[in-house]
Amino acid sequence: MNVRRTAAALAAAAVIGAVAAPVAHAADPSPSASPSAALPSGLYGTGDPTYDGVWRQSLALLAQDAVGVRPAGKAVDWLTGQQCANGAFASYRADTGKACDAKTMLDTNATAAAVQALAALGGHDAETGKAVSWLKSVQNEDGGWGFGAGSPTDTNSTSVVIGALAAAGEKPAEVTRKGNSPYDALLALALPCDEDGGGAFAYQPDKKGKLAANADATAAGVLGALGKGLGAEAGEPGNAPECADAESPEQAAANGAAYLADAVAEDGHLVSALPGAENQPDYGNTADAVVALAAQGGAERAAKPLEWLQRNSADWAKQNGPAAYAQLIFATLATGGDPRDFGGDDLVERLNATGPAPQAAGADEGERDDSAEEESDTSMLWVVGALFVGGIGVGFLLSGRKKKGPQA
Repeated sequence: MNVRRTAAALAAAAVIGAVAAPVAHAADPSPSASPSAALPSGLYGTGDPTYDGVWRQSLALLAQDAVGVRPAGKAVDWLTGQQCANGAFASYRADTGKACDAKTMLDTNATAAAVQALAALGGHDAETGKAVSWLKSVQNEDGGWGFGAGSPTDTNSTSVVIGALAAAGEKPAEVTRKGNSPYDALLALALPCDEDGGGAFAYQPDKKGKLAANADATAAGVLGALGKGLGAEAGEPGNAPECADAESPEQAAANGAAYLADAVAEDGHLVSALPGAENQPDYGNTADAVVALAAQGGAERAAKPLEWLQRNSADWAKQNGPAAYAQLIFATLATGGDPRDFGGDDLVERLNATGPAPQAAGADEGERDDSAEEESDTSMLWVVGALFVGGIGVGFLLSGRKKKGPQA
């Protein structure tokens, strides 16, 4: 889920105000880290990790595990070292020697992504257990989650948390607050079929309580409604049902998938919702849509946008780094493809090159090569989504996902 992107961006906006930077899915590369501020050797990507460090690390580890790659031990250690004592994760902590305090911006998206990655890797029950306990403690009364503790519920955050709960062995429907489950929160954010954008999910209601269709949120919402995580597998092939009253999470997922299928039917890709970039392809959200379409209706339903990505996403992925490569790997796996032959490109090799070399099968980790490819990633790009969430809810989490501080 680019879901993850939206949240990070929102937090960024809360901290720095009105910043004009491209979102994680935009074509412009993210700024690289300052030479004076050396990045941790265990971190994937070379861009500023302030808004997406934990997010991109989690996606990278989750994608490596999905293709049978053993991540470098120090890459996993970097992620677990970001966790606060209460179980939560911030978007990024530059100084982990300093305990988290009231000023630490805890991030539900980063926390949920980390849970999904660590649960997949195995052997981290203590970390995931504490993280899930924290997520439960900050659940909103409507059953959902916002980017930060107490912030209004949004589709992206709620969906990535559902994925984390499922990955940790929880039953999301039974995780309730005031009698409301995460699925109740998602159903409240699904647009009725007879409205403009019917079947889609909104990111959040606007100030007047009106819902507006958002493709990024819809991709996230489909996976959330299905109870699946970022690296969801293809579901059973089936006919694409017409939009109907979303009285169940399954129907809401079907409605959302139908909306996405229509959105990519003509050109094979989604377009950016950012002002001034409406006609530009949105690579990250298209990758998320592939996963959502495949998870809901089988691989064939996602064939057209996947083919478009194979032809057109190379430059975007190179500019946006580890999270982008992970998204493409998830899209490929969800449709039964080979990430090592993605339009002639090896996504696994590309991802591995953005961070510490993974452990060789049967080799001692101390023998690994820690070189990293000089690539920018989605860090600051997440900021933009947050700036526009109030009006259009851009970003699944600053993809590159959340994204997105409290608002890819």
